Amino acid sequence: PVQLVESGGGSVQGGGSLRLSCAASGYAINYKCMAWFRQAPGKEREGVAGIYTGSGHTSYADSVKGRFTISQDNAANTVSLQMNSLKPEDTAVYYCAARIPPCTEVTLTLLEDDFAYWGQGTPVTVSS
Repeated sequence: PVQLVESGGGSVQGGGSLRLSCAASGYAINYKCMAWFRQAPGKEREGVAGIYTGSGHTSYADSVKGRFTISQDNAANTVSLQMNSLKPEDTAVYYCAARIPPCTEVTLTLLEDDFAYWGQGTPVTVSS
C-alpha cells in the first residue's frame, strides 16, 4: 500500500521557518505530481504547493509565493516544503498528497479532488 508520512511540524514565532518532509513508501515519486495542502481550524483544506517530479516544475498558492518552496529528493523518495517568513495565518495542519499517474507539469493542479493518496498530517502553529 501507498503510505505518505509527514514530519517537521511544530510551533514557531511569526517570521520564523519550518521545513516539512513527506516520506513516501509503496510509491516511487519519480515522474509524479505531489503537493502540500493545509487545513486551518474551521476552514476548508487548500492547496499550498505542488511539484511535478519529472521536471521539477512547481506551482504555489498566491498566499505562499515567495515564502514557501517545495522540493524533491528522488534518492530519498521524499518531498519537502521549506516555509520561511511564517505568519500566524499559516497555522494549520499540513498534509502531503500524491496523484495517481499519469500526471505532467501541464496537468499539475492544487485541487484536492485530483489527489488520491494522503498523509496523516502534521500541525504547524505560528504565534504572533
